[in-house]
Amino acid sequence: MDARSELSGFLRSRRDRIRPEEHGLPAGERRRSPGLRRAEVAQLAGISVDYYIRLEQGKADRPSSAVLDALARALRLAADERDHLYLLARAGSAPPRAAPVERVRDGVHRLLSVLAPTPAYVLGRRMDVLAWNATAAALFGNFPAAAGRRNLVWHVFRDPAARSLYVDWEQVARQGISHLRLSAGRHPGDPGIAALVAELSSADEEFRDLWARHDVRARGSGSKAFDHPVVGRLTLDYEALQLPDGPDQHLITYTAPPGSSSQAALDRLAETAVSSPAARRGG
Repeated sequence: MDARSELSGFLRSRRDRIRPEEHGLPAGERRRSPGLRRAEVAQLAGISVDYYIRLEQGKADRPSSAVLDALARALRLAADERDHLYLLARAGSAPPRAAPVERVRDGVHRLLSVLAPTPAYVLGRRMDVLAWNATAAALFGNFPAAAGRRNLVWHVFRDPAARSLYVDWEQVARQGISHLRLSAGRHPGDPGIAALVAELSSADEEFRDLWARHDVRARGSGSKAFDHPVVGRLTLDYEALQLPDGPDQHLITYTAPPGSSSQAALDRLAETAVSSPAARRGG
C-alpha cells in the first residue's frame, strides 16, 4: 500500500468527521458534507490552504513536526491517530521495505502452556495468530484446523462461525480493522498486509466500507462477549501485552472475574480443551 495515498485518505477521513461547530465555526447550508473544508483545516492548523491541499493530495514531502502537531490538534486526533499520522507522513519519502518473517520464541511457547487454562495466544503484525494454547483454540474454535488462515481479521469476515461467536460482531470487526490499519502504517511495504486487504476488499462489502473509514487503534484492553457453541454465553476481559521482541507481537489473554458465570463457562471450556488433541497444538 502506498503511504502517500494512505496519508491522503486518512486526512480526508478525519476532516470529514469533525463538525464545524466543534471549533466554533458556522455550519452553513451549502456544505457538500458535514465535515470541515480544506480551508478551515488549514486555518485551524495555521498553514496555507495550498500546502494543506498538497498534503491531502500526497504531494508534500516530509511535513515538519510542528505542522503535524498542528494538524493533530485541528483534527482532534487521539494518541493512536496522531502516531499514525506521523508514520504515514514520514513513510511518504522512504522506499517501502517488506517486514521480516515473524517467529515466536520457545520461551513464549512455554509461557502459553503455563498460562493454561487461561486462553492466550500471540498476535502478529498482520493479525495472524502465531501461537496459542489449548483453551484459546477451544474458545475460537479454528486455530488448529485453519492452516494458512490463522488470521483474526479474515476469521471475522470470512468464517461463518464468527457471526454467531461474537455477540457484538460489528464492534469486533471494527477493532480488528483498526488494528490492521495501524500496522499497515508501520509497515507500508508489507506484501502480506496488502494481499490480505486486497482479498477481503474484493470479497466482502462490509470490509470495504469499514476499511475506507481509516480508523486506527492500538491493541490494548477491554471486554468481549461470546456466544460459544459448547459453553454458551460468556463475557471475558482481554489484555494485549507487547512482547519484548518488537512492537508488533502481542500476547493476548482472556480472563473472567472469579466466581462469575463467565468463569464457570471458561472452566468448562478448559476441560473440553484438555480432551481435544487438536487443540493442544500451539502453532
